[in-house]
Amino acid sequence: MAYLKNAWYVSALSTEVGPVELFHRKIMDTSILIYRKEDGVAVALHDRCPHRFAPLHLGKRDGDQVICIYHALRFDCTGKCTHNPHGEGRIPQAAVVRSFPLEERHGMLWIWMGDQPADLARLPDFGPLDEGHPHGVGYTYMHMKANYELIIDNVMDLSHIDHLHGEIITTRGKLSPKVPQIKEGARSISARWEWEQTPAMLIFADHLPQPKEEARHFFDITWTPPANIQLSVGAVQNDGALDLANCVGQYDLHTTTPETENSTHYFFATRRNHIEDDAGYNDMKIKAMHAAFENEDGPVITAAHEEMGTTDFFSLKPVLMTNDIAPVKVRRLLSKLIKEEQRPDALAQ
Repeated sequence: MAYLKNAWYVSALSTEVGPVELFHRKIMDTSILIYRKEDGVAVALHDRCPHRFAPLHLGKRDGDQVICIYHALRFDCTGKCTHNPHGEGRIPQAAVVRSFPLEERHGMLWIWMGDQPADLARLPDFGPLDEGHPHGVGYTYMHMKANYELIIDNVMDLSHIDHLHGEIITTRGKLSPKVPQIKEGARSISARWEWEQTPAMLIFADHLPQPKEEARHFFDITWTPPANIQLSVGAVQNDGALDLANCVGQYDLHTTTPETENSTHYFFATRRNHIEDDAGYNDMKIKAMHAAFENEDGPVITAAHEEMGTTDFFSLKPVLMTNDIAPVKVRRLLSKLIKEEQRPDALAQ
């Protein structure tokens, strides 16, 4: 499958990679080894010894270096072989492991998988996740047996929430009839919904002045390449602006990283602007969000992926409706960016 490679993907949550262990994960069909140097900075290498191709994560560490379990070749954190215990100890010129640029931001480790030099200007800024009380933000990870674009579709089109999810986030039928306002950028697609409901969404109702009365709501959702969706949602019972500065709400990040064309790493982060210092509430909220996707969205997306039998969505001639406008625009823009990235290689052949 073709991926947008010269881009930043989340490889792991910061908390997944401890100070000592050799963490590994497959990203875009490539096995990746991630570990922290003794100074705490995380690095990423191809998880494959160039000698007999044993996974390096099966080996052990020696300071900032990794020793292959099979024949004890030793590699530093840049992938350079520093020791060969066999024969006269000569290190073959080809004994090099590919390293991948890695940046730690917003509670996540971002990896650059492309062949072009890593472009920090393309590392997305989700700074609001870093602002506020440490108990006001939470993270979770899910492994999905489905193509990553189906997960993007799901978050870019929230008209399903009254039909698929339970009472906690229902809009009581108010959202489905709405056609979102769309904004298109050179490298972004945004969708916005506004509506009223009585009472407010249950995730917000108890934090509003009149929990049983009508409230105005909004969703702001923006996709940026390769697979990041920043979602803001809030509710208010005054006449002020429908934004997080005036509403009880939360700032979320949904970001997906292809493992293969048939499986995906799904990362989720959320920062709320209410009861931010309550660690117990934070744990409950993350568990609820994780369960909602794992038990409700996830099974449907996985079943759809299996039924499709292809990752070429448009080849199946899907019926398209008004609620598809945002995900379809994302699919088309992502396809355009991938083709543009591949064009120089195609011309060189």
